[in-house]
Amino acid sequence: MSTASEPKPRSRLADQRRTLPDGPGVYLFRDARGKVIYVGKAKSIRKRVAGHFSNSVMRGDVELRDLVDHIEFLLVGSESEAFLAEQNFIKQYQPRFNIRLRDDKSYPYIAISMDEDFPRVYFTRERHRRNRMYFGPYSNAKRVRSTLEMLGKIFLFRSCNGAEPGRRSGSPCLDYYIKRCGAPCVDYVSKEEYRHSIDGVIAFLNGRLREIGQDLEERMRAAAATQDFEQAALERNRLRSVQSLMERQRVANEAVGTLDAVAVAVDGTDANAQVFQVRDGILSDRQSFYLANEGGDEVGEVAQQFLLQYYSGATNIPAQIVVQGALPDREALAEALTARREGRVELRAAERGDKKRILDLAQRNAKLALDQERLKVERGRQQRVEALDALQEALGLDQLPVRIECFDISNLMGTNTTASMVVFEGGAPKKSDYRRFTVRSLEEGVPDDVAAMEEVLGRRLAAWERQQDLSPHDPQRNESFATLPSLIVIDGGRGQLTSGVRALQGFRDRGVAVVSLAKRVEEVFQPGRPAPVVLAHETPALQLLQRVRDEAHRFAITHHRSRRDRELTTSVLDELPGVGPARKRALLNHFGSPDAVLAASREELEGVRGLPPKVARELHAMLHRTGH
Repeated sequence: MSTASEPKPRSRLADQRRTLPDGPGVYLFRDARGKVIYVGKAKSIRKRVAGHFSNSVMRGDVELRDLVDHIEFLLVGSESEAFLAEQNFIKQYQPRFNIRLRDDKSYPYIAISMDEDFPRVYFTRERHRRNRMYFGPYSNAKRVRSTLEMLGKIFLFRSCNGAEPGRRSGSPCLDYYIKRCGAPCVDYVSKEEYRHSIDGVIAFLNGRLREIGQDLEERMRAAAATQDFEQAALERNRLRSVQSLMERQRVANEAVGTLDAVAVAVDGTDANAQVFQVRDGILSDRQSFYLANEGGDEVGEVAQQFLLQYYSGATNIPAQIVVQGALPDREALAEALTARREGRVELRAAERGDKKRILDLAQRNAKLALDQERLKVERGRQQRVEALDALQEALGLDQLPVRIECFDISNLMGTNTTASMVVFEGGAPKKSDYRRFTVRSLEEGVPDDVAAMEEVLGRRLAAWERQQDLSPHDPQRNESFATLPSLIVIDGGRGQLTSGVRALQGFRDRGVAVVSLAKRVEEVFQPGRPAPVVLAHETPALQLLQRVRDEAHRFAITHHRSRRDRELTTSVLDELPGVGPARKRALLNHFGSPDAVLAASREELEGVRGLPPKVARELHAMLHRTGH
């Protein structure tokens, strides 16, 4: 990665642009904080970047060029290489103005453990293990699990975990008796027969349903010919399941062959992509992905970026992909996908016939998905507004509690005391503003939630006061602490509220309401009111408060557990020079405990795998010298 040199923002940027190369590659725009806000690819980096600055390129409601502080670039050999490099940078930096799979979690896959004698077929979100076959990514975890259930009924593979099939009792489990497994654990099925079933699973997941149907029919006839009527009936039922699936999912003539139809619909900053996977005229699967399109790009650009992102993680790229006709760089994209597949990939726009009908169907589904998402978002927004209105009325607040902050304390017998601050804005979690605190003022081993809450709330107010001296563009500014809340909710009863009121007087003087929520009967305590407010359990106001409180509790307890686990896993080995995590692990694996390490002779230390002899000798000398 190269970067161009620096003096004053605008002139420095102009100097950088003049030094950009006139060749294919990738460029990265960074803002004043050094964050990558956009990644682009081009045949000529210099000309493409010049286009961003000579034309008004709007990204949402801002001009991209106004946010750029400096530019970096990577020169590559061809435009197709630029496509692949661009995707790697988008995955790495998740830039705000690039098209991205929304909630870019790890999508589900189906994995087959081909490294085992009797392979398992299972649901997973990782795909890095060697000697495993992966199918996906899929957009819906529920559908993946239902597919696995159906495959289990047809192919009778084992559901037990572990490299070896079976359980300690040595008898088959219930799956065998309900015809969900052939019981390889007790040799009721041979390794070859079991592998034949796994080959069927692979064929099914590759969309070769016709091949599976023919195989099952042959097996049924063979079993009937040898008068093994029970096996013949089993094969017949499996065959009917496959035939029923084929009839339900047939969308075109077999002559259509194998293809993916990919269609995208765009609505402002939201987009949806549909992938229809057609195998021998049968719709073997349909995936739906929501995309973040903060730059407001057109359909063609969104479709192009989606194709690269989706197929960069896909385990199977078909030889033909039917797309909408508006892709800006179709040839270079086809070349990049060809390199990824290691075989020719044709991107074509369907104009008539079955392929056009399938693409139209995908396009209609993409638009419907966006409409449904919009309705869902609108319905959720309306429910949140109603909950905030109800909460304001129930507690007699002067203003709508737009920003709610909730605090909770977590400890175990007074040890590792921590606190959480969670933030809800507009009735929804704002996770970027969540914060954690380590309580400092308490004596270790003496639980005092009231004192801990007072310390944390005092630190929250002090943090807000410090932030007021910083300008909005100061890198030290912390928006979570700089924003004034409308309502502060304390997890606890009247004692916690009293300490909170003392610590937060500066906030209360500025109109911030403070309440506490006691778990026993969900009473809401307010300063100056002797009786608590008890809200009906089905009211949106109480449900919102409970959601905020439960989230604060979850966030606090995860921090507390991580600190406690860290403390439990520390040992005297952490104090030894030259012993990092890997060597510590090697020593513990070899000797079994820290005490055994300290008692080891020099020869025993030198025999530890992964510990260099020189380090072992120095370690022994140091332990001997310090009297251990």
